[in-house]
Amino acid sequence: MLEKMTPNQRLMIAVVLSVLFFVAYTAIFPPEQLEGVDANQANIQNTKNAQNGQTSSQINISKVEDAVSHEISTNEKIAQNDLSTIVTVKSNKFTLKLDTLGRISSKELLQDKYNDEDDKHAQLIPPTGPKPLFIRFLDSNLNEEATRVPYSANVAEISVEDNSQKVTLTQKLSNLTITKEIIFYSDGHYDAKISLSDDKRYFVYLGQRPRITEKMMTVSGAMIYTDDEIVTIIEDGDAAGRKTFSGVELISAFDQYSATIMYGFAKDTNIIVERDKEDNPVVYFEALKNMSFSGYIGQKEYKTLYAINPVLTNAIEYGWFTFASKPLFQLLSWLHGIFGNWGWSIVALTLIIRVVLYPLTYKGMVSMQKMKDISPKVKELQAKYKGDPQRMNAAVMDLYKKHGANPLGGCLPMLLQIPVFFAIYRVLLNAVELQGASWMLWVDDLSRMDSTFILPILMGASMYYQQKLTPNNFTDPMQEKIFKFLPIIFTFFFVTFPSGLVLYWFVNNLFSIAQQFIVNQQFKNAKEAEIAAHKHAEKKND
Repeated sequence: MLEKMTPNQRLMIAVVLSVLFFVAYTAIFPPEQLEGVDANQANIQNTKNAQNGQTSSQINISKVEDAVSHEISTNEKIAQNDLSTIVTVKSNKFTLKLDTLGRISSKELLQDKYNDEDDKHAQLIPPTGPKPLFIRFLDSNLNEEATRVPYSANVAEISVEDNSQKVTLTQKLSNLTITKEIIFYSDGHYDAKISLSDDKRYFVYLGQRPRITEKMMTVSGAMIYTDDEIVTIIEDGDAAGRKTFSGVELISAFDQYSATIMYGFAKDTNIIVERDKEDNPVVYFEALKNMSFSGYIGQKEYKTLYAINPVLTNAIEYGWFTFASKPLFQLLSWLHGIFGNWGWSIVALTLIIRVVLYPLTYKGMVSMQKMKDISPKVKELQAKYKGDPQRMNAAVMDLYKKHGANPLGGCLPMLLQIPVFFAIYRVLLNAVELQGASWMLWVDDLSRMDSTFILPILMGASMYYQQKLTPNNFTDPMQEKIFKFLPIIFTFFFVTFPSGLVLYWFVNNLFSIAQQFIVNQQFKNAKEAEIAAHKHAEKKND
């Protein structure tokens, strides 16, 4: 069947399939708007089982759902309001709060460029669900007392604008004293040391992921990065049962741009991932009598994470296309160092990609021109051998071979560019650096859609013009009409896309137009030379 199709028909099918793939992916993996669930209760059932002679690792997975469905205690509900705040950490970039349960209960980003969809300051800690540094004891009686007795703090407010500051939280129970020493830094990270007066089995929670942005084809959930450089991502809605990890370098609960991260564990620390009743991952680790580790709550900005600890850059994920997206971001960041503007860096990155792919795209354009030139001869052969498909296919293939035309030459280059598009898509969608970054004129935030719709319209218009320049030999009028509607379809999709991605596609179209001009002119010159040579030969013969 492929042999009977023209190359441009194959090209059209390839483009349509790419669009269908995009639509299908979005439909299958839509972003979920989840209600908060306090999964701090996940260990209650573990405690009961432990009293019956079962260890934490022996608990039946079927009990997990029952454990997390328990309602949160009255004390924990009280600890969710501002009256429970015992320490406030301030800087010019954020305000962080610690509550009476010894948890990081709030972190608000003060920079407007990080505002949420409602243009309010981003709040990285959801109001419900497990919070960073929350402790659960395996002993049910001890755990119940720990939820009733509040922590005390050595200070009520600190500023980390100029220097790091230390906070000491203390909880005095009947037979146990818990001490949390936390050093906060202006870049958003902290060092924590937890000490118990007696050796008790307990767990420390990572906390729920931020819920600031929800965009299609972005991944949200939990990440485990181990010392063998293996990344395990458990997306929201996909958590199943219990998983235990060791040799962990970092754990992260993340959304599109921000994350709650803990790192600096001992190699033998057991990291545990369970699910809440919404099948979202809940991450915590089994701690020692004296436990030291570090954490970070904030935006996944590459330079910031690298400056804190290079291992944290692994918290920036790109899904399936990490192998290609990661080096592309490195290149984009390097270009930003040259241009000082993320918009022009995207333009330069597009140019570099076009130069690298030039031999491939050029070959495809030449093949399409050749197929257009021999199209009348192909139609003659199809008419001549209409009743004999076998002879017709053989004659057509001989014609292709004689003229050096490849039926798949125009289709394959397009297909091979699709992975590149998705890789750059993930880069531009996940790069928090684009938040609040302007390009020029009306484009003042490359991470958000163009509210004026000018950029998507320019992209669609350039795509339409590119089609006009591209040779085609459609035999079916319906296929030609569908192909002509693609710019409208793409414009519709790109209206809500981040301006940075639309800019990339628009500039990519401009380079394609320029390249098509060159190829078309080359063929025109070659034809004119051929006609001139033919006339010269006739004149000479006369």
